[in-house]
Amino acid sequence: MAQKRKVRILDISICGPLHKSKGLPCQDYAGYKTKGRKVVMAVSDGAGSAKYGKIGAEIIVDTICDLLINSNIKKIKQDIEKAIFIAREKILLHRLNKTKSERGAVDFSATLVGAFYDGRNGIFFHIGDGAALVFGDETYQNYIISEPENGAFSYETYFYTMSDWKNNLRFTEFSNAESVVLMSDGVTGFVFDDDYRLIRQNFLIPIVQYLEKEPRKTYALSALKNTLDSQQARRINLDDKTILWAKLK
Repeated sequence: MAQKRKVRILDISICGPLHKSKGLPCQDYAGYKTKGRKVVMAVSDGAGSAKYGKIGAEIIVDTICDLLINSNIKKIKQDIEKAIFIAREKILLHRLNKTKSERGAVDFSATLVGAFYDGRNGIFFHIGDGAALVFGDETYQNYIISEPENGAFSYETYFYTMSDWKNNLRFTEFSNAESVVLMSDGVTGFVFDDDYRLIRQNFLIPIVQYLEKEPRKTYALSALKNTLDSQQARRINLDDKTILWAKLK
């Protein structure tokens, strides 16, 4: 009898010093759902300049998780687009969107990085910055990255609330995954080299190794918080920071 995959998922969001100094909440949001062998995971970063960026992040993540958990890999791209469309409709009708139009949707601007996995095959879906990667084995040398995408300037990115969101939706397929990590852009600078082709060996790999060996959720989350909210991390990057880690087998 084939051994069943044991899925473990942890996520944490840390409010950055910039938002803390202004008395603002963390604009990042993460979520996931599992059903049998299927897993849906998503992370969203509400734009700091958007009045309701956190709400926009919550709407897209919750919608993605609720809808895609009932999908399958054969029609997943179509269902991802449908889920994003539904999330956008929720924003257009939201009570805080006074214009009930795409002009008002700007106030809910948020990025999206997510993953769907059915036990053998998976796909990343991505709009804007943030990043994702999948490890194919326990050596951590075999991995696939879904890179961030910025605009003409490094501080510009894309949001699912934009009218041309389909043009900026990217897919990256993978299979036989050992583990997956999703992150907001507050973390990417610690994880990747400048060109996002390689990962820095001294940051993410020790984190993943620790999480795999630590069965106690409270200890694991405490360690993640201490790492992302350390004095050095706060000094290097003032932004909110989110990591979602999933052990898939």
